Amino acid sequence: MSVIDLRVAAAAWRRSHVVVRDLPLALLIAGAPWIGPLQEQGTRLGDAPQRPLDALALVPIALQALPLAARRRWPAISLGLVAIGFAVDQLTGYVTAAGIALPIALVSAGAHLAHHRRAVVVGLSAGYVALALALERDGSGEDAGGVVAFYLVLAAAWCVGVWLRRTRAAEAERRRQVAVTTRLTERTRIARDLHDVVTHHVTAMVVQAEAARYLTSKPDRLDESLTAVADTGRRAISDLRQVLDLLDPAADAHDGAREGAALRELVEGTRLAGQPVEYVEEGDPHRASDDVATAAYRVVQEGLTNALKHAPGQRTTVHVRYGRDTVTVEVATQGDGPSAAHATPSAPGGGRGLTGLKERVVALGGELSAGREDGGAFVVRARIPWGGAS
Repeated sequence: MSVIDLRVAAAAWRRSHVVVRDLPLALLIAGAPWIGPLQEQGTRLGDAPQRPLDALALVPIALQALPLAARRRWPAISLGLVAIGFAVDQLTGYVTAAGIALPIALVSAGAHLAHHRRAVVVGLSAGYVALALALERDGSGEDAGGVVAFYLVLAAAWCVGVWLRRTRAAEAERRRQVAVTTRLTERTRIARDLHDVVTHHVTAMVVQAEAARYLTSKPDRLDESLTAVADTGRRAISDLRQVLDLLDPAADAHDGAREGAALRELVEGTRLAGQPVEYVEEGDPHRASDDVATAAYRVVQEGLTNALKHAPGQRTTVHVRYGRDTVTVEVATQGDGPSAAHATPSAPGGGRGLTGLKERVVALGGELSAGREDGGAFVVRARIPWGGAS
């Protein structure tokens, strides 16, 4: 049989019903008492002589072993039948190796029984006391110390099952919390990208449209301005498609070179909106991973958006440096007028973008600052490590 055939068989086995998957263990325990070296290895409560195996021994053996096939599907029924089979095994004196089924059933019931757990414990304890008294009445009972010791062994098996159940529940809760956190993180990321795309492009289109109102007497300039509005709209659609790709696991990632080209397009679009922008790029953008390149792009986008909104017409410098350990992005906008004075992180419309941007950069292990410097320019600056990971 080839490796592929084995994998297919293993996959089919995992997909089969749980009773089918538990049946081999049940059959193994049912056959164990008939194996020569194991015929005298049963658990005996008392000192009565062991009865030789015969056809009637099939009853206690079957009662103890076969219900194990349903130990996960119907744990209470399985445990009850195994306990009855163990009692019959002790009272008839066969004392077979199938007695190992009882602690196995207890572990499974402790792990998989969801309801009436206390009633099961009380019922089994009462049944165990009744079995010990019945054996004592027949004159073959175990001394009190042995009865208590074996009960503690059975209780330990039940506790192991309870521990497994709680561990499984804790792991399920942990995975649920991870799933919730992941969904919230993705929603936040998508919301930030939507904010960045819509704010920047709509701001540029508004500025271009406002300028076009004063160009009605200059058809050539008017046509150029309206063309710029249309180009900005097309770029907005392209960026929105990239944001929607976040929802598609099969979407291709954007490498650093593509983001570098997108940066140049972003700068050119801002220039068409009437903002004088100087763009300087240093280093190799191919080294940037998808997350790092996208974060650098968003920093530039937010800086240019603030420039268009709060300091229109003022000179803006964009400097992106792909260094040995980090990517450094700096967007500086000159301006001494009242409109530039409002370009602060807490300003309406700008604060949300800068706040979300800072969270994005910090999640990658970087740092971001935004504020006015001594020369009067408002500067958005970010440092993002190459190995940054959210």
